[in-house]
Amino acid sequence: MNTLLFSMPGGGEIIILLFVVLLLFGGRKIPELARGLGRGIREFNDAKSSIQRELEEGVEDKKK
Repeated sequence: MNTLLFSMPGGGEIIILLFVVLLLFGGRKIPELARGLGRGIREFNDAKSSIQRELEEGVEDKKK
């Protein structure tokens, strides 16, 4: 029963969510929000890659 509360939205729910977002923010704000989201994802991936690189370098240094 609990899994139904936290399951991923289906096609109909996604359409309703997109419609609500369009109503709340308007057509002009959506591209700006998408750019901000894209920048945030890019920064997260850059930080993740940096940490992974540092960990791999630490393991290589420890092997020597």
